[in-house]
Amino acid sequence: MFLVVGLGNPGAEYVATRHNVGFMAADEIHHRYNFSPFKSKFSGLIAEGNIAGEKVYLLKPQTFMNLSGNSVVQAANFYKILPQNIIVIHDDMDLPTNKIKAKLGGGSGGHNGIKSIDACITPNYNRVRIGVGHPTDKSGENVINHVLSGFSKADKENIEADIEIVADLLPVLIEKNVAEFSNQLGLRLNKC
Repeated sequence: MFLVVGLGNPGAEYVATRHNVGFMAADEIHHRYNFSPFKSKFSGLIAEGNIAGEKVYLLKPQTFMNLSGNSVVQAANFYKILPQNIIVIHDDMDLPTNKIKAKLGGGSGGHNGIKSIDACITPNYNRVRIGVGHPTDKSGENVINHVLSGFSKADKENIEADIEIVADLLPVLIEKNVAEFSNQLGLRLNKC
């Protein structure tokens, strides 16, 4: 059993922003793998489905980014899902919009949603980081404005392609491990 979490902020004003790439990926996974309709539960929206023969719960926390861990820990505890079977998909400013990286565990990289999850369940879960680019000036206000802004046409195309790749390869992460998922990511991204 797996818990796949897409991070973002609830509300219409955040829908097409960089910080909501995790929600965008969750929506693609939901559509692609025919999950049940989302229900309000665990301070989030959750749906149930199957990927690669495994039961998967798909969660979009509705707590706002900085409190994402509250929703994740509720769902993980209820379904008794271990951290190594949790996959969190989120935006990463340190990567350009045509890059995706994945790893098990590690630091937060300054991402407040990841900091919140780390504090609630330990850092030993899978992270899929989708690049959203970064502002030239990384001062606090510029960073906030950047992650809450929309995409240029070129960046939007890259993000849509990145989300397709993540959804395509998610069965590899579920069936095998994050190392094989990363290998497959590398092969796919080098073709583009």
